[in-house]
Amino acid sequence: MTTNTILLLLLSILIAGGLSFFQYFFRSKNKSKTQLLLAFLRFFSIFGILLLLINPKITTSTLEIVKTPLPVVVDNSSSITELKANETALDIHKKLVSDSRLQEKFDIQSYQFSNEFELSDGFNFKGTQTNLDEVAKNLKSINKNTAFPTVILTDGNQTSGNDYVYSFNPNNRVFPVILGDTTTFLDLKISQLNVNKYAFHKNKFPVEVFLQYSGNKSIDANSSISQGGAVLTKQSVSFTPSKKTAVLNVLLPADKIGVQVFKASITSKEAEKNTYNNHKNFAVEVIDQKSEVALITAINHPDIGALKRSIETNLQRKVTIVNPNKINSLQDYNILILYQPNSEFKSVFEANKLAGLNTWIITGINTDFNFLNQQQNTLQFKMSGQKEDYLSDFNAQFNLFAIDNIGFENLPPLQNAFGTVTPKENIEVLVSSRIRNVNTGAPLLAYSENQGKRNAFLLGENIWKWRLQNHIENQSYDKFDVFIDKTIQFLASNNARKSLVVNHENFYNSGEAIEITAQYFNKNYEFDENARLTISITNKKTKQTKNYDLLKGNNSYKVNLDGLSAGEYSFKVVEAKSKNTYNGFFEVLDFDIERQFVNPDLNKLTQLASQTQGKVFHPNQVEELIKSLLQNDEYKATQKEIIKKTPLVDWIWLLILIVVSLAAEWFIRKYNGLL
Repeated sequence: MTTNTILLLLLSILIAGGLSFFQYFFRSKNKSKTQLLLAFLRFFSIFGILLLLINPKITTSTLEIVKTPLPVVVDNSSSITELKANETALDIHKKLVSDSRLQEKFDIQSYQFSNEFELSDGFNFKGTQTNLDEVAKNLKSINKNTAFPTVILTDGNQTSGNDYVYSFNPNNRVFPVILGDTTTFLDLKISQLNVNKYAFHKNKFPVEVFLQYSGNKSIDANSSISQGGAVLTKQSVSFTPSKKTAVLNVLLPADKIGVQVFKASITSKEAEKNTYNNHKNFAVEVIDQKSEVALITAINHPDIGALKRSIETNLQRKVTIVNPNKINSLQDYNILILYQPNSEFKSVFEANKLAGLNTWIITGINTDFNFLNQQQNTLQFKMSGQKEDYLSDFNAQFNLFAIDNIGFENLPPLQNAFGTVTPKENIEVLVSSRIRNVNTGAPLLAYSENQGKRNAFLLGENIWKWRLQNHIENQSYDKFDVFIDKTIQFLASNNARKSLVVNHENFYNSGEAIEITAQYFNKNYEFDENARLTISITNKKTKQTKNYDLLKGNNSYKVNLDGLSAGEYSFKVVEAKSKNTYNGFFEVLDFDIERQFVNPDLNKLTQLASQTQGKVFHPNQVEELIKSLLQNDEYKATQKEIIKKTPLVDWIWLLILIVVSLAAEWFIRKYNGLL
């Protein structure tokens, strides 16, 4: 207490004593025991009230021993059971957390992790993912600004998250205890498989298979991809002690529409400890993008035949050449190619205002540019009657869709009327025009998209020369045909806005997070935060249905469907007020990533220990680990003084005593007739 507080307390004693003396002894000759008791009660009451007004703070000091944290983290994923190390993990954990010497020196914290990190002292080894990066993040957060060691019981085989080697604080030592047999077993496995999620019907799609071998002798193996009972492709591959990886690239036919499930396999005559990792399922959604293309022209030109042949190399496209005066309806077509339009095309433009089909306009020396200015608002043409040859410059910054430069700079010039072309709307230029060595800054091939409607413009005729030149250089029309197909694919896509937009994958691996997100838009196409979205999931085989609500997040609604068993599912998303619905399906593939391993990742764990100046231990070295922790002088318990200041007004019992004292004085005075 301060000097002022002590002086105030002394003054309070004098005041309380003076008032008590004046009340019961001043001018009073009676000094009985009752008077003394009453004087004491009065003194206590007055002093207690003054004490509360002064409110002195009572300071107490205690000493506390702060031990260094010792997290003991156990890998609770199913890979520990697959490596037959679950009993070993339980025994080691028990030895560490129950060791009296460690308990005396450390504050032992028991955790478990798989796809999540949490406090636990009981383990079932049923986790579907292994995320050591999550361990590092959580330990940094829990034990901030503290130097502490960490013991991790794991096989080191991470299946999700960032690389854990550099995630841990390098100033805090990590001591991995290796779970699983480190003996090298002969093992073949498919370590990775890359494939596009979508493919177009009657096309071929690429598959990239990464194979890995573990063993000490040379072997021959067979890699195959099958669907159902049919083997689609089969290749031989050889491995040696020095060549332990291989990458195979194959092309598979997209013959059936819908989600197609395939199986990649690798086999050999050698016996393996783990054959589960010899197979991996994957799926591709085959899309039917059949397009009817109307190539409308009033003239005969070599470009017509070149475009038809090029477009129809994709079996999903069919081109019909039609005169603008003889076309009856646009309902039978998906895309219009208007070749050198003039006044005869007026009925086509009028009909397309209602049909809303995407168009590709190709101009040339027979084009009526004044008519074209009246019929479209994307480009403004101011052309003369003079002809001009336009060379090509490829725009490498074009990003509307993926396309390669097929050598546009070396292609023959296209012929068009001389003049200026001015964009009236935003366009994406793939190829700009050049007259000899002078860049005009005008587009030669450009694309536009406005309110869901897509258009393409090729400002020059004689594109047949491009196709012929491409064949001369490459002995094939393939590059040119792919370039044309990219344009048709852009025009064939329907980008119309919908009120209910649902995003989901068409297939998931079992054990992965299954998340479906949705957005609902009002009449003004604004995100509706008050929508109520529900989803019903039906297993196609068992017919069992489950219903969930989609929870609102940041500009979207989402639902997590983790835990679904392998199989095919259909689902329907419904917005309660508008009754808008979306129907979809997905498949959960039977794939347990935790069963892919035959050995712990000793190299990675050794690297982690080295990075943090720790040390790797094996299950038979637990006593050595304990001694290492006990003998390390970095981890000493510290004595911490805790000073606590308690205001007197917080002492409830003092208030009670004051009330009791005043009440007792009143009753005694009343009993003795002194009131």
